[in-house]
Amino acid sequence: MAMISVQNLVKERKYPFIFALAILLVSTTIFFLYSNNFQSLTFSLGDLQKSNRTTSKPSQNATISPDTTQKVDDANDNTKSDDSNDSNSSNDYENNNTTITNIDSNDHNNLLIVDLKIKWVACKGPVAVDYIPCLDNFQAIKELKSRRHMEHRERHCPQPSPRCLVPLPNGYKVPVPWPKSRDMIWYDNVPHPKLVEYKKDQHWVIKKGDFLVFPGGGTQFKDGVTNYINFIEKTLPSIEWGRHTRVILDVGCGVASFGGYLLDKDVITMSFAPKDEHEAQIQFALERGIPATLSVIGTQKLTFPDNAFDLIHCARCRVHWDADGGKPLMELNRILRPGGFFVWSATPVYRDDERDRNVWNSMVALTKSICWKVVAKTVDSSGIGLVIYQKPLSSSCYEKRQESNPPLCEQQNEKNVPWYVPLSGCLPRLPVDSMGNLVGWPTQWPDRISSKPPSLTTLSDAEEMFIEDTKHWASLVSDVYLDGPAINWSSVRNIMDMNAGYGGFAAALIDLPYWVMNVVPIHMEDTLPIIFDRGLIGIYHDWCESLNTYPRTYDLLHASFLFRNLTQRCDIIDVAVEMDRILRPGGLILVQDTMEMVNKLNSVLRSMQWSTSLYQGQFLVGNKGFWRPK
Repeated sequence: MAMISVQNLVKERKYPFIFALAILLVSTTIFFLYSNNFQSLTFSLGDLQKSNRTTSKPSQNATISPDTTQKVDDANDNTKSDDSNDSNSSNDYENNNTTITNIDSNDHNNLLIVDLKIKWVACKGPVAVDYIPCLDNFQAIKELKSRRHMEHRERHCPQPSPRCLVPLPNGYKVPVPWPKSRDMIWYDNVPHPKLVEYKKDQHWVIKKGDFLVFPGGGTQFKDGVTNYINFIEKTLPSIEWGRHTRVILDVGCGVASFGGYLLDKDVITMSFAPKDEHEAQIQFALERGIPATLSVIGTQKLTFPDNAFDLIHCARCRVHWDADGGKPLMELNRILRPGGFFVWSATPVYRDDERDRNVWNSMVALTKSICWKVVAKTVDSSGIGLVIYQKPLSSSCYEKRQESNPPLCEQQNEKNVPWYVPLSGCLPRLPVDSMGNLVGWPTQWPDRISSKPPSLTTLSDAEEMFIEDTKHWASLVSDVYLDGPAINWSSVRNIMDMNAGYGGFAAALIDLPYWVMNVVPIHMEDTLPIIFDRGLIGIYHDWCESLNTYPRTYDLLHASFLFRNLTQRCDIIDVAVEMDRILRPGGLILVQDTMEMVNKLNSVLRSMQWSTSLYQGQFLVGNKGFWRPK
């Protein structure tokens, strides 16, 4: 029909109309081509903003203490939002006012900036300043059927992830630099006085003027933590701090003075404790510049690999090791390296009242059933005692047990990353290589950092890949990171590598006054055993959820090609909010990724008033300021 109409127009010689129709068709074609190209240029704003993130009703787990529903104006806008009562409105950002700016300046900045017009809100509620989304989901905790096994201290992440920015404590200051920070921090940065009063007789922490001071005391450190550390090595010289023993776990660490002072002996300690009535103990540790994380031995496995730690320490850590059939102690057995030590300093070791005798007898039976042997037991001059157990180096004891209780775990073809995995009631078999030989102890420190890791696969090219990865990071760190980007490394102490791989980035920094928390994302290759073999520390994590740490606890976040895979599973805005939460004001990020991911992340960071630049056309450097929504 259309063709007939055009033929009639030609016959009737209506050429002006035909010309106008042709111009219209060409214009329409050009418009659609331009629209498609523009949509590609802006890397799909719908994908970046995900306005379909909202639901008609929030899930029960979404109810959390900080009020994320009230809209708060940013520093440049004092007007009230019309959407302040819409708890699930997609108008957290104004989709109709998005603008694009392409910056090309003298500092090699060539970033495509999408002005997202996000109206950021401040977290609200009694814990807003110290908000940890997956540990402060009070509605989910309230609905728990049991708290018997510390379920209320475990992770309960809200859905969807809250998009609020954590406010600063009143009077917050740039943290005291390392190494001075080990002994004193600003009180206003961690304004929690409870431990000062609660532990005043044990000298955990003392308030002096504007500072919190840490004199190196502890419940079991009556003569000071340094004497306690030396006492352990004197009791069992084969521990050999900083040579044979490099990576340790401190269970129920208090303010982490044990781990802090072990740094002097080239020992890296993963200090951990739950978020409980010992107010802000892990926050104290991280503000001091000491490695620490929030965790609990409850119903789920700890987020560490099997056979990871050289030594595990517990000084009055208040864990009932024989609970639930001994599962808490079997969890320590899982993560303790064969031949590794468990140092237990608690009243059942050296007191003789009925309660302590019962606990000790239970411990004797339990350790015997899992083939741990006592290699030392003693009491120091202050009356504090300890016992040191050793995990077996061979499987012969397991085979000779009269009763297989607990039983050996079934063989598994693939390793199971411990992420929301229930505690096990069985004993993992000792690790063997592809030839069936038991995996040995790593090379002594410091050679351990660059030696072939015992857990490295025996595939033909695995060792070559490991060596090349180590060389790559050594070169990148020395030639680019430390020499180029606008990073004031003198202000850096706590570093997190968000996608650690073999731990090459941390290894390249090993001689510098920093420590690195190596994170292996659960959707990536499991390289965390290799990281521990190298004498480094780390955890598993899913970056689509919030991390178990307090706000403002890291100085620098590093990510190498994390986002290109991550954004297939969750929204980059939520990841950026979490990065903002755990990074201190004045802190930095250093990101290498595809330019599409760099541009997306940069746009979100800019909306949070961060300053950003692009170095050498591929490294995004971001600096978080002190701005917070009103």
